[in-house]
Amino acid sequence: MEEKKKKLGFNIIKPEDPMKGHKGYGAGVLSLDNISPVIIDIEAGEAEIDVGAMHARSALEKGIKFLPNQEEVPNGKPYWLVWVTIDRAETGPYYAGVTACYMTVDRSIRRGYKSLPEHVNRMDKSLKRHIIVDHMDEKSKRVLAEFLRSHNEELWNNSAEELKKGLLAE
Repeated sequence: MEEKKKKLGFNIIKPEDPMKGHKGYGAGVLSLDNISPVIIDIEAGEAEIDVGAMHARSALEKGIKFLPNQEEVPNGKPYWLVWVTIDRAETGPYYAGVTACYMTVDRSIRRGYKSLPEHVNRMDKSLKRHIIVDHMDEKSKRVLAEFLRSHNEELWNNSAEELKKGLLAE
């Protein structure tokens, strides 16, 4: 009888005490517990959280084959995928990292455009507390600002001026 190979699994490390029982293994690992993907429908001017986007499985992305060349999806509907990271400072919780990635989806041909390396790199930048929103259109910036403010006003009020100025051009 053939012996089954032992599968290698992920080591789940809780943020409360990442070193407990691990003897140094996993030190420096970034936790995905405090990041959320927000999808902005540019044309409709609407934003919503879709945690499925963490693994490219949002409602928007399901059933779509993404291509790395935008010209191959000429009638794609435009969206922003925004990675929002929350952290806590002495003043309280705040939006620490906010980075946006562009993508398009054409449901009629089940194709879309996105740059996978950009999406991964922007998620990493958000986790590392960067604000990258200057390339977004003004309408979408306002939609995101209003969404973040209405989602949790305390987080918005405690956030860096860089975020507020980047989204509201104040």
